[in-house]
Amino acid sequence: MLRKNFLKEKLQTGSTVLGTWSVVPSAIATDIIASSGLDFVIIDSEHGPISFETAQNMVVACESRNVSPVMRVGGVISAEILRALEIGVHCVQIPNITTVDEVRNVIAFCKYPPVGNRGFSPFTRAGGYSHENSKEINATANESTLVAIQIEGRDAIEQIHGILAIKEVDIVFIGLYDLSKSLGILGQVDSPLVLDVMSQLTAKILDAGKYPGTIVTNEKQLERIIGLGMKYITYSVDCEMLLRSYKAVHNDFRKIVSHSFPGG
Repeated sequence: MLRKNFLKEKLQTGSTVLGTWSVVPSAIATDIIASSGLDFVIIDSEHGPISFETAQNMVVACESRNVSPVMRVGGVISAEILRALEIGVHCVQIPNITTVDEVRNVIAFCKYPPVGNRGFSPFTRAGGYSHENSKEINATANESTLVAIQIEGRDAIEQIHGILAIKEVDIVFIGLYDLSKSLGILGQVDSPLVLDVMSQLTAKILDAGKYPGTIVTNEKQLERIIGLGMKYITYSVDCEMLLRSYKAVHNDFRKIVSHSFPGG
């Protein structure tokens, strides 16, 4: 990656950053979201129907607003990680991490030698589409790109110390919804059990010198996790934000109609 990484610069200065998830495959929607002043947008190709061609257009839309594009790929999949990096994301986010070996593989797929074994081509958006950038890419890419992993279950929690010992991991995202599933209380992300595990993990991530992150969907949750020391926060998902807004409008409309025309 040859461009400025806005997200990394903010995190390195100690800032808490705020982003959102995008499952809607639209560069126009991404441009609208990015114009809100968020720090990053996660292009979600794990749960969303987003192709890499559309994702690249979404990356361009983010950067035009000085917002960092992040991409969540489907898993520890070499080809998907490589393509995400080649379209120019500032951070690649890997879900469902369970073991130290998986994290080592992630680093191998994300980093050029001598750190890893990422495939090399300058003829990409990340490479500026030219062989003339080869030396610069080799000198800067490993340092400029962020790596985020997701901790979402008991297996990863049991190996958390080994996972956090891997230097090249920058962000450790606690996936609350899958964590609640792993703990046998599916969807109960405000359960004391989930919150206790999240609190313990956050402290360990901070102690390891990495940036902890998670998802929230309301102001109360946002205030709580900022108090814990979360640095990389995602607020809801574009589809839910859109649905929520129009539901509110519809509810207001029904109230006005029923007040103005009782029984109508």
